[in-house]
Amino acid sequence: MGSTSAEHTGTAAENASTPDSTGTRAGTGRRDLIKRATALGLLAVPATGLLSACASGGGGDDQDKAEAGEKTAENPLGVNHGAPLEFVLFDGGFGTEYAEDAVRIYEENFPDATVKFSATQKIQTTLQPRFNQGTPPDLIDNSGAEQMDMGVLVGKKQLADLTPLLDAPSYDDPDKKVRDTLRPGIVEMGQFDGEKVWVFYYAYTVYGVWYSQKALDSLDAAYPKTWDEMLAVCAKAKKKGKAGWTYAGKYPYYIPFSLYPMIAKVGGVEVLDAIDHLEPNAWKHPAVKACFEAYYELYRKGYVLRGTPGLDHVQSQTAWAKGDALFLPNGSWVENESANVIPGDFGVTVSAPSGLDSSDKLPFGTVWASGGEPFIVPAKAKNGTGGMEQLRIMLSEASSQNFTSKVKSLSAYNGGTDGIELTPGLESGVAALELAGDNVVNPRIQDWYVKLHKEQIGVGCLGEMMAGRLTPAEAVKKIQGYADDTAKDPSIKHYKHQ
Repeated sequence: MGSTSAEHTGTAAENASTPDSTGTRAGTGRRDLIKRATALGLLAVPATGLLSACASGGGGDDQDKAEAGEKTAENPLGVNHGAPLEFVLFDGGFGTEYAEDAVRIYEENFPDATVKFSATQKIQTTLQPRFNQGTPPDLIDNSGAEQMDMGVLVGKKQLADLTPLLDAPSYDDPDKKVRDTLRPGIVEMGQFDGEKVWVFYYAYTVYGVWYSQKALDSLDAAYPKTWDEMLAVCAKAKKKGKAGWTYAGKYPYYIPFSLYPMIAKVGGVEVLDAIDHLEPNAWKHPAVKACFEAYYELYRKGYVLRGTPGLDHVQSQTAWAKGDALFLPNGSWVENESANVIPGDFGVTVSAPSGLDSSDKLPFGTVWASGGEPFIVPAKAKNGTGGMEQLRIMLSEASSQNFTSKVKSLSAYNGGTDGIELTPGLESGVAALELAGDNVVNPRIQDWYVKLHKEQIGVGCLGEMMAGRLTPAEAVKKIQGYADDTAKDPSIKHYKHQ
């Protein structure tokens, strides 16, 4: 989802006034960096074309691949020192600077290599034809609204197994493997159908309900732990001329950032697992219906900011930052993505979602947190080993610290916060993880079945329900139908939790 990922998951997303992917680095030694993006934007394009485009791949056979280099202590993956490297980054909520800094290290380590670095919001539009031609880049940050469907890429054998990277010595400690430096769950997220790891999630995202502590204090209110308390806080806000909630109405697949963990809290993790597995009637579970009805009550009581269904993520985040609404479902990239509009005394805070009542299966604090910003190395990349080495560099302690300090988000590296003054949002995210303990959920439907999650569940049902155009019962029925169709479609590869 990525920064994000708009997701972030989720994503993070982009905004409408963004440069195209023409920024390039080339040459040896220290090279000019591409001009850094000054605006963040989003172009919503359905991620459906990849289904056919990735089914075939002409060109790009093994004869085009760079010859292996000598494996040494300094070069454990055996990167060819003179092989060109191409790296395409999603230019979203995390920006480009953290990756440019890591690319500079690659250039210093391999001064004979030519590095081409570019950033774009249009991942699918830019790269789908190249996958089809068998000429993809060596490393891709596959995130944003135009994220290529990872389940399809894995099913069509378009990705390289990243196990060599994970089993390589870490950048800082040769006695420790890369996999041993990562946060819990990162490796498992990249596994779709067994032990092989196809995707590496670089960011570590806390999803939930974001709010201003200052705004909540002004209402003399505490963060609500039950839904009755949530409605009471929203009623207080309404009396003060402030909406309870807003969200990315044009991209309503942001709503699950708080809705899915609420479903798990109410009904147990097994409810989300059944949804991930496309089980019959999974969406008809009482916990799902109860949570849908709770969210619909926000609309019915007039607690959603007027005009929200027409807002994109940037507009909704701006309205939230201006104090027009109290609560916003989002991921931890929001603090960086909206830094230019968030007041200094805002008190950016994230919390796990409110539950229903004391009958909930899991305690308050149950939160969705997982890897975000998915990086992939295409199977037909000419210098895939170089792409893995670039990721190894990014997983050093120094690069992780650089990422965290610049984008206000944790990375997959299990550490990297020593000596860094945490921002309010990041500090609250760490606190939310501590409160959750073992009650951290990670719905996989968002990356296993991207079209189902974004277009059908998000835009087609949740967005319609929150705009008052579908009742909760109608939304549940439609979603179950979409899930059943996905489960029965033989052209779609299906996945299970390992």
